Amino acid sequence: MKTCVARATTTDKRNNSMSDNLLNKLTQLKLPAMAGSLIRQRETPQTYDELSFEERLTLLVDDELLSRENSRVARLRKNAGLKYQATPEGLRYPASRGLRAEQMRELLNGHYIIHRKNLLITGPTGCGKSWIANALGEQACRQKYSVRYCRTGRLLEQLAQGRVDGSWLKYLKQLQKIQVLILDDLGLEQLSNAQCNDLLEIIEDRYGQSSTIVVSQFPVDKWHGLMENPTTADAILDRLVHNSHRVVLQGESLRKNPPTVESSEKTS
Repeated sequence: MKTCVARATTTDKRNNSMSDNLLNKLTQLKLPAMAGSLIRQRETPQTYDELSFEERLTLLVDDELLSRENSRVARLRKNAGLKYQATPEGLRYPASRGLRAEQMRELLNGHYIIHRKNLLITGPTGCGKSWIANALGEQACRQKYSVRYCRTGRLLEQLAQGRVDGSWLKYLKQLQKIQVLILDDLGLEQLSNAQCNDLLEIIEDRYGQSSTIVVSQFPVDKWHGLMENPTTADAILDRLVHNSHRVVLQGESLRKNPPTVESSEKTS
């Protein structure tokens, strides 16, 4: 009996040593989620005893893949710089706002990104335009697309500064690589000739290559008047409007009646 116990103890020690060695190797290979999954299997063997070797290995690999996907989405979300923590699940579709659930489902599927179309969101102040744009940005991150949220005026200020410090071209190339660029608050101030030129550079670089979401309180047919240079305005709108989907919101400002707890949607 003592011999059997001794053999069992020796076997357990050997197995633990092998498992510890494997954990160290997984850590060296930068497979932390796989290592964590192995620890869980070791701590609750009764849960996995009936599984085959291949099944247990599949669980380890699946955990690592899931962890990497979650980490990637977290990085994309951080780099996006979204203004609101908006989610597709939090969107509401009251008929009075003109927001159609069918259209939003199509947009949330990401087909406009796949086909490199633009999206123009317009409506009066406070009707939720920016919130919808941010929810679409969140969904794009989940779909593994790179996203960047920018207020149009501030972005153009950064480009103007880039002409001074020499970072202008580098910044434009960064914007060109973004798969979904959100330009919020277009038209809060009339765009100068220089700003029109910079905006054209952004739109031209992205035309047919990636998707741009433009948010404005002005109807699209008023955008031409928001730009000082009519010739450049023609070029910008030609590239934006003729390759786009539109979401046109209506109704009074939601700020007059703040959303309830059940409706997590913000106003903008």
